[in-house]
Amino acid sequence: MTVKCAGFDILLEDGPVLVVAKPGGLATQAPRQFDSLEARIKKFLKSRDNKPGKVYLGVPHRLDRPASGALVFAKHSRAARRLAEQFEGRMVQKSYLAIVAGLPAPHKGTWTDFIRKVPDVARAEIVAADHPEGREATLHYEVITQLDSPPASVLRISLEPGRMPQIRIQAATRGHPLLGHEQHDSEHPFDPQTDDPRGRWIALHAQRLAFRHPMTQQPVSVEAPLPEPWSGIEVS
Repeated sequence: MTVKCAGFDILLEDGPVLVVAKPGGLATQAPRQFDSLEARIKKFLKSRDNKPGKVYLGVPHRLDRPASGALVFAKHSRAARRLAEQFEGRMVQKSYLAIVAGLPAPHKGTWTDFIRKVPDVARAEIVAADHPEGREATLHYEVITQLDSPPASVLRISLEPGRMPQIRIQAATRGHPLLGHEQHDSEHPFDPQTDDPRGRWIALHAQRLAFRHPMTQQPVSVEAPLPEPWSGIEVS
């Protein structure tokens, strides 16, 4: 059952495991003086549980600011360490929904690229397979819906566990930028529109997250409902 809180929704709370739905336009983490999902969760837990002092919250993975979707957090350090080990050990399954310009061909396939982080700049670039700083990025996609206005496609995307997630640059390089992603020359905005570019969304949603409970080792699978900007889009 989804629990609505101030600025985020709780999708699952089981012992030290907390899975929440991050809205787009919000950083997962940020310096103390700025708003972030981490800060909102800590404030909520401190108030709800009447906690004295600081609230611990482990952050084993992140979503980029403009994306929405499921994120798992840990309420104590042992759970955080075990969750981090699952991400590092390529044991976590992640699937996304994305709206891209145009119609990828074929309608179902795999994209593999080698990507490097540009030093001192918050962006990445595709490089040759033998580049010493290149890391392999592989995703599998399927067109599940086509939209008329603007001409676009809804993709279901799964990532190879442990591979670098670079959905935006891989799609843009093939001429299919995500809606709302101005950095990669998207011609179409994605709601909601804001004067502050940091609060803008892109059409990328982390729909499903599957892992093992760090304490019980039972399988956990959580889906994040589509947020308001996706309303009216069929993704069956």
